[in-house]
Amino acid sequence: MQIHDEAKEESPLSYVTWEQYERAKRLHPSQCADSALNLRITPRWIGESRFWYTREMRTEKGRGKHFIVVDPQKNTCMPAFDHNRLAAALSEAVGRPIVPEALPFAEFSYMNGDRAIRFQAEGKEWICDLTEYRLLDHAAGKQCSAAERLSPDGAWAAFVQDCNLFVRSMEDGKVIQLTSDGVAYHDYGSQPECRLTTLTERLNRQPPPPTVIWSPDSKKLLAHRLDQRQVRQMHLIQSVSTSAEDIGPVLHSYRFPLVGDEHIPLAKLLVCDLEKQTTVWLESEPLVASPLSPLTPGMQLAGWSTDSSQVYMIKMARDARCVQFAVADPHTGKVRTLLEEKSDAFLSQDLYSLGACNPNVRLLSDGSFIWHSERDGWSRLYYGDGRTGKLLHPIPSDYGVVRCLLSVDEEQGWVYFTGGGFEAGRDPYYQHLYRVRLDGTGRELLTPEDADHAVNLSPDLKYVVDTYSRVDLPPVTVLRAVDGRLIRELERADVRMLLSMGYQFPERFAVKARDGETDLHGVFVRPFPFDPSSKYPVVDYIYGGPQTINTPKAFALDPDGKRDPLGGAQSLAQLGFVVVIVDGMGTPYRSKAFHNISNGKLEEAGGLRDHVAAIRQLAQRFPFMDLNRAGIWGASGGGYASTRALLAYPHVYKVAVSACGNHDQRLYLAAWAERYQGLYDPDLYQEQDNAGLASNLEGKLLLVTGDLDENVHPAQTLRMADSLIKADKDFDLLILPNRHHSLSTDRYFLRRKWDYFIRNLLGTEPPWGNQACGKQMVTHGKNNEGSGYA
Repeated sequence: MQIHDEAKEESPLSYVTWEQYERAKRLHPSQCADSALNLRITPRWIGESRFWYTREMRTEKGRGKHFIVVDPQKNTCMPAFDHNRLAAALSEAVGRPIVPEALPFAEFSYMNGDRAIRFQAEGKEWICDLTEYRLLDHAAGKQCSAAERLSPDGAWAAFVQDCNLFVRSMEDGKVIQLTSDGVAYHDYGSQPECRLTTLTERLNRQPPPPTVIWSPDSKKLLAHRLDQRQVRQMHLIQSVSTSAEDIGPVLHSYRFPLVGDEHIPLAKLLVCDLEKQTTVWLESEPLVASPLSPLTPGMQLAGWSTDSSQVYMIKMARDARCVQFAVADPHTGKVRTLLEEKSDAFLSQDLYSLGACNPNVRLLSDGSFIWHSERDGWSRLYYGDGRTGKLLHPIPSDYGVVRCLLSVDEEQGWVYFTGGGFEAGRDPYYQHLYRVRLDGTGRELLTPEDADHAVNLSPDLKYVVDTYSRVDLPPVTVLRAVDGRLIRELERADVRMLLSMGYQFPERFAVKARDGETDLHGVFVRPFPFDPSSKYPVVDYIYGGPQTINTPKAFALDPDGKRDPLGGAQSLAQLGFVVVIVDGMGTPYRSKAFHNISNGKLEEAGGLRDHVAAIRQLAQRFPFMDLNRAGIWGASGGGYASTRALLAYPHVYKVAVSACGNHDQRLYLAAWAERYQGLYDPDLYQEQDNAGLASNLEGKLLLVTGDLDENVHPAQTLRMADSLIKADKDFDLLILPNRHHSLSTDRYFLRRKWDYFIRNLLGTEPPWGNQACGKQMVTHGKNNEGSGYA
């Protein structure tokens, strides 16, 4: 009671009401995503330049939608068809009322010169003529499933069956077997089992698509045979069985190489020719099959030339400090190395670290190529001679950070890319669309608004659909000509209902890093309601991985409600906390020197020293921030970083909630840890182990893990717990049954996180005290399966 009273004297808000918890719950992403409209506009291209998209709207019964078709050449934007007539026809066909704003399909395609559409609804495929609006119950053709990869021309679907590669004709269903000698763990087209979602897919019986890359002309497949036969096996015990027949524990095993392991997944590349029905092996040592790519896992370091005549491969060394760029003849398998780069620090050709949406290399039809490198200290593109491998000049010629090579218009001589840091006075992390000449000159800014831009180029490279936003600016989607000229505004997101629920625009800030010179950029969210004369506890939301940033730059609400870019800041603000998010040195999208801070020093954990410097500067700028009550939380790399912060800076952080943290990189994925820390050496890996700091614990620590986490094994958390026990330290441990790696939006975890900060930073109890009153919060709405606010 004494602690409770002292906390009340510090702030009149050191108590929490039921109403605050209800508001916090309402701002859970799965609850509030439906309260905003048109956050994401995705064009579906029709031919070379026309497209349709879905427009969201409010109706008397809630949320509705219409399909809109845009013709950029005519500058028209209109309904894709008569929604009222189609709804009436479909209602009659299925025998139940269907409203025009809730047509039961999400995709459609035009037929017969736009005189009819095809769509799937009510378990059937339909064709509707757009003159009389007659519906035909059409025999559904074979669709490309989630376990297949469609060719560019839509004629073939590649899939894996019994460890071998097959293709299926989308026209007549004919199946061609491309390989025949695949066996378990030495198979074709598979993905490394050390991926984030391996066990989840296995339990849900959702096989991933094959690891193949179609040639642009759809005549060949670049594939691999993946060897995982001697890779270490890891094991998880599913203690709470979901089987009604057998409630006993279930063993799940999978291949997962740890730091220093002799054997890692290796991929041998081959080309399958559909017309000739031949297989050609590329004459190269197997590639290190990285599971980390957002593209095709294990194949992100290979691709085709634009004219389908050559294959390229990026042969990254295991420690990512040496890379070779090579080209191969798909007819003979002959391989020629064009260039090699070496570095004392990790190289960034690994697309996972770039966050690229496309490979940042191209083989052009005249034999030249575009290469990505940070050889001069900045992320840039280079134009190279395909005969000699010599890099001739950078693209563009001035400095900034190239993020994603989108397309090359060889006929007009333009390179289209996204990047940041080129515009003075703007947040360097904002992505803009640029084009530049192949000779590196004439860089043009095509998206001028001071915001983060998500762009989609038309197939003919004449138009751009651009959605721009900031954390404090809801998304606006516009249509531009490819030279940047504004043609029309398409949609402006409606967030009025979201704001009425208590959502607050995060506030942007810039502070200095540990060196007192380098700018750091972040956001914070104030408590609601806010009293500037009060003092509020601070929660630092952190991610500790060197491969990405944590601070959101675009509008921070996921339209699908499945992730929370703000790390729960909106809910914590309703409970009386200031939440801060900032990216310290050692993270990407700035200079290479900025990024290299984490090279061989994963104990830097997302720039922890910079986090300390940042919140101290903010507290001086904003006196309502009470650094005597500072906490920190994070998941995965943030679980590691938050525990590290509590142990390394006990004078700063008093409370930490650490979910599924990789507390010792020796027990984590070789492809990730060895890339940033380096190949295993006992001395090199000693300092990064959180267990070595266990005796430093002074504050309150909650360790959390899911018992089916196939990415960061629960052993990481239990090993950390063991070190704290040996140091005779008090801490809290929460193990969640049947949870995987993603806990950040798990409802039970969120409520426990809120409670932990309330008890240990606010110094009071949640409204139910120790739950002695027996009162429980009840959840409402969707996505409540498997958990709830207890």
